[in-house]
Amino acid sequence: MSEEVKDKKPIDIKKLLKSVLAFKSSDLHLVVGSEPQIRIDKELRPLNLAVLDAKEIEEMAYSLIEDKQKKEFEEHNELDFSFQLDGIGRFRANYYRTIYGIGCAFRMIPIDIPTLDEYNNNPIFKELVKKEKGLILVTGPTGSGKSTTLASMLHEINLTERRHIITVEDPVEFVHKNIKSLFSQRDVGSSTNSFAAALKYALRQDPDIILIGEMRDAETIGAALTAAETGHLVFGTLHTNSAPSTINRIIDVFSGQEQAQVRAQLSSSLVAVISQSLIPRVGGGKVATQEVLISNPAVANLIREDKVHQLYSQMQLNQKETRMSTQTQELIALLQKKIISKENAIKNSNRPEELLKMIEGL
Repeated sequence: MSEEVKDKKPIDIKKLLKSVLAFKSSDLHLVVGSEPQIRIDKELRPLNLAVLDAKEIEEMAYSLIEDKQKKEFEEHNELDFSFQLDGIGRFRANYYRTIYGIGCAFRMIPIDIPTLDEYNNNPIFKELVKKEKGLILVTGPTGSGKSTTLASMLHEINLTERRHIITVEDPVEFVHKNIKSLFSQRDVGSSTNSFAAALKYALRQDPDIILIGEMRDAETIGAALTAAETGHLVFGTLHTNSAPSTINRIIDVFSGQEQAQVRAQLSSSLVAVISQSLIPRVGGGKVATQEVLISNPAVANLIREDKVHQLYSQMQLNQKETRMSTQTQELIALLQKKIISKENAIKNSNRPEELLKMIEGL
């Protein structure tokens, strides 16, 4: 036993991260008492390596960060950051502490930003990014591809428009090169203290477009609404599962006496809500479903009059004219093309009863 421990070679974290790229997986997990595991098509799969102990994970984790980050982690037991390894790729990382030691989660970020066409995004997205002002929200659960969709939308602007784009993220994920547009990318923690602080000063930095990595609190959401009202195009994300629930989440963040004003601001500034989820494909890989709510006078009136529960019905009306779509319709289309299975469609549906009725009617 002692000889085995003595002969045990340290694991190279860079080689592990390279395996994420080699296996076309999305994530790498390091947890004490388990071999390293990667995520492929939503499922964790162990790599054929030795079980990790606390010391090994600590050495690997600390080899990737600076003393300042190490101090922050040891003070707070949490650390979010992003980094790039030459010849391997770019990653978003989260370190956390468990009862047995440090845990690490690494998310692969493509260095080459995909275009809207490459990911077969809804054609309406190219029209949305041409707006001069307003609020565009991309929502969905963790791992649903929100960051990729937003990066593709900003990339489309970068290819076609001369704009100043400020991004505020925690941490910065996709790094944009200046093509036609000018990017100022800010990392919460290292280049600004908070989302709210960055947004407070962003309006003095002559932006045309502002991306908010996560709209977490009333202060950040309030600043986003103000920026959208004052002639800027604002992109943001929330962890909500449908377009109507996104509107409710924004309003519910505020106190009762503030909600009427927020509804008024939202009704006048909202451009669109794109609610996204990733579903396993038949045969491997994943496909995105994108529920789309686009603001029009009827939608704006329902938000202003506190009738958000009627938004879903509005999304189902005159869709050829409004260009809106519901998740159920997206799922049915994928089922008819045999791209996804019935089981995965139901499992990922926001409205499984409605979906089942439509499936029965096919």
